Amino acid sequence: MRRILSLLIAAMLAVGIAACAGVQASPDPAAIPTPEPADGCSLATEHLANARLIDLPLVDSVRQATGPSTACLPGHAIARVSDVTAPVLPVSVIDAEGRPVTVTDVSRILPIDISGTIAATVFALGLGDNVVGRDTSTDFEGTETLPVVTKSGHTLNAEAILQLAPTVVLTDTSIGPKEVRQQLRDAGITVVVISSERRLDTTDELVDEISTALGVPTRGDALNERVRVELDEVASEVAAVTPKNPEDRARMLFLYVRGNANIYYIFGRDTGADSLIESVGGIDVASEIGWEGAKPMTAEALVAAQPDVIVMMTKGLESMGGVDGLLEKLPAVAQTPAGANRRIIDMEDSHVLSFGPRTAEIVRALARALYAPAAAGASE
Repeated sequence: MRRILSLLIAAMLAVGIAACAGVQASPDPAAIPTPEPADGCSLATEHLANARLIDLPLVDSVRQATGPSTACLPGHAIARVSDVTAPVLPVSVIDAEGRPVTVTDVSRILPIDISGTIAATVFALGLGDNVVGRDTSTDFEGTETLPVVTKSGHTLNAEAILQLAPTVVLTDTSIGPKEVRQQLRDAGITVVVISSERRLDTTDELVDEISTALGVPTRGDALNERVRVELDEVASEVAAVTPKNPEDRARMLFLYVRGNANIYYIFGRDTGADSLIESVGGIDVASEIGWEGAKPMTAEALVAAQPDVIVMMTKGLESMGGVDGLLEKLPAVAQTPAGANRRIIDMEDSHVLSFGPRTAEIVRALARALYAPAAAGASE
């Protein structure tokens, strides 16, 4: 059931990002603009990267705080693991679609999915120098000159991929069409389909899949250990500022919108949004009212949930014309405490539900925007 749900969410995200993205496939590095930080993150300065939540200017009441904020990662770099064990090849795996695949060469890796998570993981495993192309969501340090092989947001461009002559393509079902994946196989390219399920509790499985397929399992073990340590650290930070009384904790809801495409969804249980909200000490009110998976928003459900805080993707909020446009175009939002207090937290689309090696950074960024918005990104 979770796999089916993840496919539905991926399809929705693909449609939404395609509606907002204008990057076209191009094998010419000169045509690829250098990624810029997300709008609203200019105030997330480097010196805050090592600051603990408890040392930041905290709101008096997380349920009654007012004004929007942006959850920002401290930077665009992906730290490599220290393990430099050489890939042991060939390696045979059963991919996420049940296909037996044998990987014999990882000298030219093409990692592509809807969130850039696969590429981030490959770089974290220390194989970034072997990456030959990227998707439109891969925007971290070291990828600026890589040619984009997706068009219309997140549609695979077979011609652009074939021009790069990758020895192995790592992808998932969040990006397609599947006919292109088969076209690549028919051309003799090794294609490994990775699980598309993205949750806090599946990060280690994702790393294992990728590191095993690339013949570097010990690097995967090292990365998983690092992520576990980082998550333990951020969990301790969050626990120190989370109200002890559950009634005082932030009631939060993840709202996915694309105003230019009239797409409005509430993400509930088993979407990844629920685990992210819980990781910052919030209460996922969509799950509380029995909202399973990702379903079209109804005014009744939104009003019934009565969230104190609404979490959104940055481009989704922009597509509504910001907070003012959101409140005007979706009157039901204005009928919630979040709407009345303009308490909207946005986060870059390719970050917020990507998890992977930046999971701890994503949790910390959302926690700062929730508990210490003045020290997070920009507000009004």
